[in-house]
Amino acid sequence: MDDMAGRGEGRAGMTAGGWFPAWRRTANAYSVAPDEYPGWWQSMALGGQHLLAMTGSNVLGPLLMGFDPNVAILCSGLGTLLFFLVTGGRVPSYLGSSFSFIALTVAITGYVGHGPNPDIGLACGGVFAAGVVYALIGAIVMAVGHGWIERLMPPSVTGAIGAAIGLNLAPVATHGLGQGDAGTACGLFALLCMVGFAVYGGALARRLSILLALVTSSLVYVVVANGLGLAPPVDFAGIARTPPFGVPHFAAPRFSSQAMMIFAPVAIVLVAENLGHLKAIGAMTGTSLSPLTGRAFLGDGLATMLASLLGGTGVTTYVENIGVMAISRVYSTLVFAIAGLFAILLGFSPLFGALLHAVPEAVLSGLALGLFGLIAATMVRIWIDHRVDFSQPSTLFPVGVALVAGAGNFTLHLGGITLGGIVTASLAAIILHQILHPRAGKDVTS
Repeated sequence: MDDMAGRGEGRAGMTAGGWFPAWRRTANAYSVAPDEYPGWWQSMALGGQHLLAMTGSNVLGPLLMGFDPNVAILCSGLGTLLFFLVTGGRVPSYLGSSFSFIALTVAITGYVGHGPNPDIGLACGGVFAAGVVYALIGAIVMAVGHGWIERLMPPSVTGAIGAAIGLNLAPVATHGLGQGDAGTACGLFALLCMVGFAVYGGALARRLSILLALVTSSLVYVVVANGLGLAPPVDFAGIARTPPFGVPHFAAPRFSSQAMMIFAPVAIVLVAENLGHLKAIGAMTGTSLSPLTGRAFLGDGLATMLASLLGGTGVTTYVENIGVMAISRVYSTLVFAIAGLFAILLGFSPLFGALLHAVPEAVLSGLALGLFGLIAATMVRIWIDHRVDFSQPSTLFPVGVALVAGAGNFTLHLGGITLGGIVTASLAAIILHQILHPRAGKDVTS
């Protein structure tokens, strides 16, 4: 990584010149820069690894909302390629299903927690509105610069928003775990599997901990439910009748003004997620990606709009891929384009979707319990890395209020607009920071 940092100044020119960089094969055995590639066979293998690394989260999100996982995977691939084009192949990122939409989708559609969501169209209309707002923010940043975004959302704010998302989603995870039966045991076993692979597994096992836990705990559930009859059995008949290849079940959005107003503010959350992602990549590569902030927002917003038009979930950047880059030290953007192509191919496999729909609810809930907690806890790293000063009340109040608003799902009904807990938490962090920031230098430790 020090080598990458040493080449940082040389990479500053990546934002100049043509829209796309002139990729060249690397001669560096230690790391591969965004405008290099390690050879085509290695690039294909690394693209497959990125796809596998995010499959667990990218599949879990759609299932928790009742979306077709085939469409979600397909849209993640299409969104990644669209992001690649808009950013000129200069930002190494994979776009997967955003968890920021889960709570609102469950609330507005009345989703019961398992199986297909009968009102996907309503949620997609709301997701489209969030994508429009997100894209407009990106266009504004491209026109006037990114400084105002940095002032609006410093690390203390982005960390608080991310942590509030994890806390807000907690009831979604705990609801499906049951109240102490065999299903609950299988769900907790899934959680322990994920933790075990993530902590004690090798490099590959750690990157694929969610996927490995999903498979292992589902097999255990089949033994407990189908073999011993201690829980509702898994129905394999539908899987046997499903063809390996076919067109996914697309869904058209239904544009409801109420749903669109409810979902639109989620764009603020997506901005915070993407901003944190860009800072993390910049730190790893030794090159500031701030000049590409507007393009990244625009690309993510357009990808979210595209996904909603096909019946997919909103998309965002993924922390799993940050982990893969940190281990491999390969930051080539061509690798992510290859991962997007692989995802599109996987989207046209109905058998893949049928297998995912057969995953027991208790297993999904156990994985979600750990994953949502990880989202909240990971935000602490943002505060540590940026040395956020929690001795100042001007920092404590925005963060604390945001966490409580998110965890308590503080909801506001303003006329025809409903602001859910994630949105109110985000607004609380941003507004309180702007109000209290001028007093930051006057605060004293209590």
